Amino acid sequence: MLEILVCPACLPGEYSLEPDIARQDGNDIMEGSLSCPVCGRAYPVEDGVAYILPEDQAMRSYDTKYEMPPVVASYLWSHYSDLMADPEATTAYADWAALLAPGAGICLDMGGAVGRFTFEMGRKFDYAIGIDNSEAFIKTARDIMKSGGRAFDLPEEGMILKRVQLSIPPEWNMENVEFIVADAMYPPFAAGAFAAAVSLNMVDKLHRPLLHLQAADRLVRAEKGQFLLSDPFSWSTDSAPPENWLGGNPDGLFAGHGLDNITALLHGDMRMLEHPWQVDADGQVWWKIRTHRNHFELIRSCYVKAVR
Repeated sequence: MLEILVCPACLPGEYSLEPDIARQDGNDIMEGSLSCPVCGRAYPVEDGVAYILPEDQAMRSYDTKYEMPPVVASYLWSHYSDLMADPEATTAYADWAALLAPGAGICLDMGGAVGRFTFEMGRKFDYAIGIDNSEAFIKTARDIMKSGGRAFDLPEEGMILKRVQLSIPPEWNMENVEFIVADAMYPPFAAGAFAAAVSLNMVDKLHRPLLHLQAADRLVRAEKGQFLLSDPFSWSTDSAPPENWLGGNPDGLFAGHGLDNITALLHGDMRMLEHPWQVDADGQVWWKIRTHRNHFELIRSCYVKAVR
């Protein structure tokens, strides 16, 4: 990844990060830092996890709830319950994965949480990178990557927990994926570095979702690139002021529904993205979040798949 990492605090300028390695394990930097030669900021690498976040913490839609064990367990269930043969599971992540054509190059999972879709993309591309600004999510995804599975506690009712075991299918390649703590509005990568980018259930959680779309447009190569965005468009002032939403407003620049506006952005109708896209699929995927054994959220996530 060192070949494509740039300083997020200096964007839109792109300045490669220089490693200072204190401890290394094979090809992995385990301890050290990645420094920007222009602004001087050093991004730490601790226990194999790189933390490459923009300097202005107000830029992040950071929420400490995503660091809590019950929330991590909820996302683990949402991502992997079909692999655990849970009767309540959906096939959402396999359904999303089927929308992208396999190809050469790197796929970026923007807001990859606990890693399922990054692993799916590792099966379709030469390499896949998952980013999230939740330290707990990224550490969990890397633990699964390293060990091929994870035991975790699922809340059953009140303080009653059930220990479950997740095992990744042995045929999945864990050698061509990686995860870093990074911001989906300011992903620290060079322009055109990716064959594909994916945004699943992220855009309505960001403080400035337009920046997220512009980042994906910048990062995916101008020819033979793919982009998949899927979201329930549950706009909330907890994440962003209404004037920053890409839909859900009765008037204004982004009046109407989020999927329609994002489709127009991708087409180039609003001239806010550098490279126009051709939309070749849209639809919906039903997915679930589990809080405990008697409480689930069933969510319709509307997607648009684009190519260029």
